Amino acid sequence: MMNTLYLSIAAIMPLLVLFFLLIRKQNSMKKSIMMFLLVFTSVAGAFLLENLQAAHVAKAVHSVKHWLDAPEASSALTVKEDYQAEIIPIKDHVLLDAPTIWQMPELPRGCEVTSLAMLLQYNGLSVDKLTLAKEVKKNPAEYKLADGKIYFGDPHEGFVGNMYTYTQPGLGVYHEPIAELAEKYLPRKIEDLTGADFQELKIHLSDSRPVWVIINTEYKKLDESFFQTWYTPNGEVKVTTKEHSVLLTGYDNEFVYFNDPLTGEKNKKAPMHEFVEAWVQMGSQAITYLPN
Repeated sequence: MMNTLYLSIAAIMPLLVLFFLLIRKQNSMKKSIMMFLLVFTSVAGAFLLENLQAAHVAKAVHSVKHWLDAPEASSALTVKEDYQAEIIPIKDHVLLDAPTIWQMPELPRGCEVTSLAMLLQYNGLSVDKLTLAKEVKKNPAEYKLADGKIYFGDPHEGFVGNMYTYTQPGLGVYHEPIAELAEKYLPRKIEDLTGADFQELKIHLSDSRPVWVIINTEYKKLDESFFQTWYTPNGEVKVTTKEHSVLLTGYDNEFVYFNDPLTGEKNKKAPMHEFVEAWVQMGSQAITYLPN
């Protein structure tokens, strides 16, 4: 702003001298008019210069954003709460030592909360899978089969069905209720990455932060025959009984590594290409936490 002021004064200085010489020879009415013109010219000049300066700043910001959004960028910008930014390079390979928790035998359908427990424990929190199972939001809709259609709940709103046994109908829960529950333990630190490119997940793993994801039990893209449509109060939802959740712990050029709550296996691996296709098919759902 001060630079704009100095430029404005410099721009009107010759006019100021000229007007001063002319005013000395005019009557009071003409003097008033000429003074008004002088002030108006000064203000207009300052406004013009300031906007030109703003345009250059906007162009620079646009150029930086374009570079960050470019596919070939090898790092990304993570913005913290204090609005400071740091560049996190994507490593060639990562393998984190996150806790492994087996969902069985208490939670046959509790892969989502068990994977969340691993994520929170890695962050240093003392929380177990059974506590999270009680606390996660539930969807109260009851299972009903009518006219060849399945009527049940929406996993985007809460856990659908019974988490504790296969003898009753059930499925699981998606990222929204899990992120909401995680927020309870890490207020203002949970980052929902759902819809992001898998490359962004690598950024967080490179920063030593594991990532909770929704996948399927085959760890590869499923044929459409494995999916069915449920009719929920919110509309139709496409689901598969092979829905699963794991905690991503690393990657390299060929494989993705993860802790699998279904088997209790640590740093289990699956081919990168197949895993990513399956993850995208399940809605690219992912959650992690922000750096300290």
